[in-house]
Amino acid sequence: MAELMGRDGTWTFDDEVVRIVPGRERGVHKLRQDLGEFTVPLAAMAGIAYEPARKGGRLRLRLRDGADPLLQVTGGGLPDEANPYQMAVDAARVDVAEYFVDAVRQALMLEQIPDGPADRYLLPGPSVPLSAAGVDGIASFDGERVHLEWRWNTSETKRHWGPRDFALADLEAVEWRAAAGLESGYLRFRTHGTTERFAPENDPNSIELWGFKKESGTTALLAAAVAARLPHPSAGPDK
Repeated sequence: MAELMGRDGTWTFDDEVVRIVPGRERGVHKLRQDLGEFTVPLAAMAGIAYEPARKGGRLRLRLRDGADPLLQVTGGGLPDEANPYQMAVDAARVDVAEYFVDAVRQALMLEQIPDGPADRYLLPGPSVPLSAAGVDGIASFDGERVHLEWRWNTSETKRHWGPRDFALADLEAVEWRAAAGLESGYLRFRTHGTTERFAPENDPNSIELWGFKKESGTTALLAAAVAARLPHPSAGPDK
């Protein structure tokens, strides 16, 4: 067994899974803490690397495309400090990090795990129920239904629609984008047959996001929880 402790938490590898336990100290990103403890099966891994720096370095666990609903729905939009598959390594633990990398790589080689895309989610996604606040609304998900409530500052267009409620069967996909520059981000629930796309501030199926830290990443977790319960992106129409 290999174990690595750092500022971000503790990683343990037992030849079958990597168990990730987030740190609870100040400075650990709230997304990591809200996601909580979880395990990554060997079948979901594509590789692992230790990246040295002047003081310590960083451990990165790379997953197969499509294996994790959180990475799938955020599309690379998570900053390093929020990414649960990265760990800052102190200089005193570099040897342990390198041993951890060797152990995972050896297991991947022995089990001949493919590093290509996965055709189904190999991680279950965040636990529910979840509630997440954006700039102009609050979304909640209980595992079966999504509910949107508008805040006082929402647009007249959204206010005209009133609160929104969707069953999973109503949804074709969930989309999450972080804010970039002056462009707002959004958490959008795309229903079947939707063809029109509105700006987030006027889309009655979207909550507007202004900044990643402001939303604390909870909107990304909610999006991942919904995505995990929808058909996998690689699934055909009959699956």
